[in-house]
Order: sequence, then structure tokens, then C-alpha cells
Amino acid sequence: MNTVKGTVLVSGASIAGPAVAFWLRRHGFSVTVVEKAHGLRGGGYPIDVRGTALEVARRMGILPRLREAHIETRLLTFVDAEGHEVAAVHPQAVIGGVEGSDVEVRRGDLAEILYEATRDDVEYLFGDSIEALAEHEHGVDVTFRGGTRRGFDLVVGADGLHSRTRELVFGPEYRFHRYLGYCFAGFTMPNEFGLSREGVLWNKPGRGAALYAVKGSERVHGFLVAARPEPPYELFRDPQAQRDVVAETFAGDGWKIPAMITALREADDLFFDAVSQIHLPRWSQGRIGLVGDAAYAPSFLTGQGTSLALVGAYMLARSLAADRDHAAAFAAYNGETRPFVELNQAQVGVGDAALFPVTAEALTRRTELLRGLSASAPETGRPAHTALTLPDAVVSGG
Repeated sequence: MNTVKGTVLVSGASIAGPAVAFWLRRHGFSVTVVEKAHGLRGGGYPIDVRGTALEVARRMGILPRLREAHIETRLLTFVDAEGHEVAAVHPQAVIGGVEGSDVEVRRGDLAEILYEATRDDVEYLFGDSIEALAEHEHGVDVTFRGGTRRGFDLVVGADGLHSRTRELVFGPEYRFHRYLGYCFAGFTMPNEFGLSREGVLWNKPGRGAALYAVKGSERVHGFLVAARPEPPYELFRDPQAQRDVVAETFAGDGWKIPAMITALREADDLFFDAVSQIHLPRWSQGRIGLVGDAAYAPSFLTGQGTSLALVGAYMLARSLAADRDHAAAFAAYNGETRPFVELNQAQVGVGDAALFPVTAEALTRRTELLRGLSASAPETGRPAHTALTLPDAVVSGG
């Protein structure tokens, strides 16, 4: 690359950030990624790459690595309040995936693969974050929390559901936060259940639990999900209160719940959040744009967060490369990508989480539906997953 098209600061080094950095660098931009954590965040729950996102991964050259890291969950077993099996189905029958095509990997493995694909020609700043943004005619002056100041031509927020970049540009999160009626706690615990390449889901009306084990792991992922009429904003920054609320919610429940509550109390990797989506009327303002969950989190109930991040990263970088007018580029990204995003966000509605019914009647309907599903994998996935045909990486500057 002989000519640098511009300088871009990307906030966030999980999935969307390194992905958009990859494509921006490929298209000739100089890219810096800032991440508040002091290093890559390893581990994490399994995530899926499917549909159009698989083509993004292929064009990045990382698809073989993803297939090597594929963990291949083979069975989902659903049990009732007493722990009795009510249905056993192929995971893809529930999430609408395609066996042999879709890829399931640990989130940390994907983050590592993306980092390795970008670390040689992208500047990474770990242990820092954006404190303030000041846009002017020729760029954006960025003040970092560590005290330094630098100027960039563009800024891209890829910093997740609770994006600091989005807050600085568009205002408080509650304006764009669409709560889906649940909060959840995720953590790991010893695999004392003999589980491998499978998940077990327990339900009562209004709350559910899951144990999820990958092949050969000595630990399992535990999830506790509870219906809650209002989003638990007051709990987001108080881990002890999170533990207390979840323990109280599941007090007295049977099956493996007591062991899970004990593990929750002791976990050093607790992740607590609301089940929600982000809906913005536009994904950019001036020289600052958003991608991934920061712009359009679909919630884990859709299983499409990672795939939307990868596709959005490709589409955003492509638009910025194809048109040197950043306003026109951001508008093209929004116009070309939004129908795909909204179609996938619509795969789950408010209060309509099939995996975690709120009422006894809904739970009965869910169980009947599961019993009608095949124990083998479906041959085709949900149309929403492939609703966007990936355009060529046209990069002639405008």
C-alpha cells in the first residue's frame, strides 16, 4: 500500500473491532484499536458464525482456522422443573443453523484469530479507552482515559452493547435500548455432570437455566435467565448485588440449580446483563460511526450477534473505502446493511423468547414444539441468516 487513505480509531478489540480494522487496513487506512481491557479477553461462551458471515470469514482467510476451532455441539436436552427430560433435539434445529456449514467456536478463540490477522499492521492500545471526542472540520480529536490526546480522520465505535462511543455521540443508552424482558448471568463451573458437546436446559415459567459443555472441557458454561419486568440498570455495576438477586430469584428450585448458585457465588468470570437490543435511527454522526453490538445488538436469543458484527464490519469498511466523502460512505453502509440487520433482529420479539417462556401455557407450547422437531440437523437455515448477498470489495476511492 503506497497511499494511506486516512487514519481511523476503532474502539473495542473483541469481534467487531478487529474485524473492521482488518478490512480498513486492507483498503489502505491506517488503523488504531483501543481496548479498555489490558489484553485480549480469552474464554467466553461459544458463539456461532453462519450465513453471510461465513463468506466474510472466507474472504478474510480465517475460515480454515474457524473450522479447526469448531466445537460441534451435538445435542440439546430440555428438562422440566424436576429435571425429567421432555425433549432432545439437534442444536441446529433450535437455532436455525446448518450442520457442516455453520461454525461454532469459543468467543475467545475467534477474538484471538482476528487479533492474529491484524496485529502486524494495526496499532493496538490495551488498557485504555476513549474519554472524550471533539469533532472538527478535518477530523476528530480524541482524549484517552490515560491522559493522551490524538487526532484521527474517523472514529468507529465497536465497543459493545453498552458502548461508550455511542453514549458520547448519541446520548444515554436508555434511548436506544430495547429490553426483551429478561436478565441473565453467565459463568463457568466444574464439569461434574459428565457433559460433552451438549447442552441441557431447565425451565420453569419465567426462569431458566442451562449447562453447556464443549468437547473434553473440565468446565461447563452455566447460564441462569430470569424474566424481569424492567431492565436491571441498578445492577450493572454491582457484581455482589447481581449474585444476590439471581440467588434470590432461584431460591428453592431443584435440579442442578443449588450447585449453580454455589458456583455463581464463587465465580471469578461472572457476566451479568439484560437481554436486549440496540435500535438506532442511524449508525453515524459526522465522522463517527458504529458497528456491531454498539450499533445494532440483536441479543443472544437470535444467535446472530457475532455474524452481524462480521458482516457489518465488512460493509462499513467497504463503504468508507469506496467513497472518500465520509458522510456518503456512512449513509451507504446504513442503507445497504440495515435491512439485513433489522430482519435478524426481528427473529425474536419482546416477551417472545421461545427458549425461556414466561407463563405455564407458553412453556407447554414450547415443549410441544420441541417434541415436533427432528433429532437430526435441518438441511437449510433461516432465510434471515443469508438475506444479504455480500458485495464485492470494490475500493476505488470517490
